[in-house]
Amino acid sequence: MPLSTSATGRTPGQETTRAPDTADHPAAGRALENPAMPTESAVLQVLLVEDDLADVALMESAFDDHRLPSELHHVADGEQALAFLYREEPYTDAPRPDLILLDLNMPRVDGRQALTLIKQDENLKSIPVIVFTTSSTDSDIMASYSRNANAYVTKPIDLDQFEYVVAEIRNFFGHTVTLPSRASDAARLEAGDDAN
Repeated sequence: MPLSTSATGRTPGQETTRAPDTADHPAAGRALENPAMPTESAVLQVLLVEDDLADVALMESAFDDHRLPSELHHVADGEQALAFLYREEPYTDAPRPDLILLDLNMPRVDGRQALTLIKQDENLKSIPVIVFTTSSTDSDIMASYSRNANAYVTKPIDLDQFEYVVAEIRNFFGHTVTLPSRASDAARLEAGDDAN
């Protein structure tokens, strides 16, 4: 499936690594001593589902400006998001995201359809999904929550406010909450240690 290149020189779906000074960290993002508080080497895996390349560039900039280790993976629509989540071509090596930032209005499979499919899937429904969109209509807000979105954030127009909101999301999901994928991976690691 051909992908276009964004203004940042990246191809939609190409990951942007934000893990400072962690050369060998494939397991570091999952092996947690305390799953509630990620270790310094833990890497927050974020899937950004967004078709507007200007918003993608703003998100990348906001992720660059803050020191929380993270990997931002970008896909352009719900169809690509589902391929990423199911590890279908070209995303066969995709990590399980700790967080999904989902736009609503996109071509092919839109955010509403993608949210419904994610939250109906037993293997995906525990991944927190934040609807991150320009729409502030009550109908979109209610429809998103009725489809089990974990949060609904209206994209700020002001660049400084946009970066502030992204930093707050990253800090909350990177430092404050216990994320399902991390907790289940830590439990699986513990169970493996007990078996030895």
